[in-house]
Parts: sequence; structure tokens; C-alpha cells
Amino acid sequence: MTDKSKIIDIRSLSIDQIKEKLTEMGEQGFRAKQIYEWIWAKSCVDFDLMSNLSKPLREKLKENFVIRAVKVKQSQVSSDRTIKSSFTLYDGNVIEGVLIPAPERMTACVSSQVGCSLTCKFCATGYMDRKRNLNADEIYDQVVLIAKQAEEKYQQPLTNIVYMGMGEPLLNYANMMKSVERITSPDGLNMAAKRITVSTAGIAKMIKKLGDDEVRFNLALSLHAANDKKRNEIMPINEQNTLEALADALKYFYAKTKSPITFEYIVFDNFNDELEDAKELARFCKNVPCKVNIIEYNPISLASFVNADADKIEVFANYLKNQGIITNVRRSRGKDIDAACGQLAIKDKEAQEA
Repeated sequence: MTDKSKIIDIRSLSIDQIKEKLTEMGEQGFRAKQIYEWIWAKSCVDFDLMSNLSKPLREKLKENFVIRAVKVKQSQVSSDRTIKSSFTLYDGNVIEGVLIPAPERMTACVSSQVGCSLTCKFCATGYMDRKRNLNADEIYDQVVLIAKQAEEKYQQPLTNIVYMGMGEPLLNYANMMKSVERITSPDGLNMAAKRITVSTAGIAKMIKKLGDDEVRFNLALSLHAANDKKRNEIMPINEQNTLEALADALKYFYAKTKSPITFEYIVFDNFNDELEDAKELARFCKNVPCKVNIIEYNPISLASFVNADADKIEVFANYLKNQGIITNVRRSRGKDIDAACGQLAIKDKEAQEA
């Protein structure tokens, strides 16, 4: 009996590698293009459904390859139409993704790692160990499954993708980049790169690498404090990636890509919600063309952070706007479900350990 764990996942191969394997199997090389179209353009995860391939070839593919597809484990639908899903990976690990409907768009929020190593104090995923990086196809699968939810539940196509789920995308650089390539490629999902945003907690050397690679997608920085003392307190990554280092990296990125940056900023009660904090943020914004998304916090049981008062958030946002900074206040989505990043996976882990 064949050990399935030793069989190659066909989606880890390039079209040329598939062609080479087919030739070794005594099959015609042109079939590789058909197979590639099935797995990437049509998102097919079952060899039996590849109807323009002969049955003997499909049987050979099943003997020689696997498709380790991501599966929906559980979904919660919020009263605001947000859908939070946990996904099971081939090795039993669980990750999360979210469909965020809005009047003008349908956004998929996807994970890039199982857990996270960055230990941000306000984030549920930060309280989980990082088990492993996701493969490119596992990131791609989340997009496909969430797009299916958008079509089936709301009869609308997916319009945007944000890499803002579990994990730090820039610590899974190669797989993140490969997933974007498969999502944007004409022989993949053919989505425009400008509809994709990759969010980072701030790893300066990798932001520069994005610039060197002249990426076409958008970059967002989870800032949450514009002085090193406060940022060190809530985001330990800042100790090795100071605001000065990040500013330098962002300038480099912008010079290479001409793509404005989005700064994400949660206004926490009695932590970073004073006018002085807004002034520090405004000063940091002068480094590069940018906009600020003020994000309403979705509290988690593992941390004591709560949102600043609405009046304070309004004063904070108005100060930035008066400084000429494009500022949006993003309301929290899925408050009545486990919508904060990592909550569903933590709940699943606790249930397994109980």
C-alpha cells in the first residue's frame, strides 16, 4: 500500500515539472497544461473531476500525486454578514479566514501561518505558538473557499484580499509571494494585484525586499503606536525593528514601487488614545505617502485591552484629517462571533485539549 504522506502534492510543482513527471510516466507532455489549468484556474482538488483527461491518466495521477486541499471545518455568520471560518489543513492543523462584506466590496482575509511567533499583546494569534508556515496552495485555497462563500451566500464575487489573518506574511515570504502569483496570474485566479493588501507587523529588511521585488500589491503596516517605548510594550518585534528602521524601509519601498502605505492603528483606551499620540502618528506619516486606517478593536479574553471612547477616537481621527492625512475609521466586524484573529482557532485548540 502506498504511503500517501510520501507522495508529492501536484500543486507544489511548476508546469514544467508536471510535464517532466508526465513524460516519465509515459504520458504526453501537453497534458501538463490541462492539469495546470484544472488545479489553478479551475481550483479543482479532485483528479476524478478532470474530465478532459482519460480515465487511465486520472488513475495514474491518483497513484503518483495528491492534492492536499484545505477544508472548511466550521463557519460562523455575524449579524453584520461577516463570515468567520476555521479551516483544516492536511496535517490536522487549523487556521482561519474571514469574509468581510461591504457595500462596494467583498474582502477575503486570509492567514499565512499556523499560529504566530510575534507575540503582539493585543492579538489572540500572538498567544499561540507558530507551528509552521502555510504553503502557497494553502493560502490560495482560503481565497477560493471564501470566494465560494461570497458567491453562495451573497451572490457577489470576491473583490479584495487582505493578508491580515493568522501569522506574519513577511516571515513566510516565499510562499506568500508564490500565492500572490497564483492568485493574480492569468492561468490562476486572474485577480488584479492592486486588489491585494499584505499586512505586516513591521520587519524592516523584508519590507525592503518587497521593494527590491517591485511588488504590485499594497502594503499595510500594523503600527498601533508611533513611539518606540509604547510600541515595544505591545509589539516586541519593534525592539529589533524600531520606528526609525521601519521609516527607512518604507521610504525604500515607496521609492521602488511608488505604492502608498496604509498604516493600521488601533486606538486603545488609556494607552495610545491621547492627542500627543495622534501628533506622533502624524509625524510618522510624513515619512511616506500614506493613509491611516483607525481600527476598532475586537477584544479577546487573553488580553485586557479595550477600545478608546468613541469621542476620543473622533478627536484622534479629526486631528489626523486636519493635518491633511487621509484617515478612515474602520468599525469592528463580527462582534457577535469569534471574529478577532485567532479566536476560533484558540477555541478549537481548547476543545481538543478539554
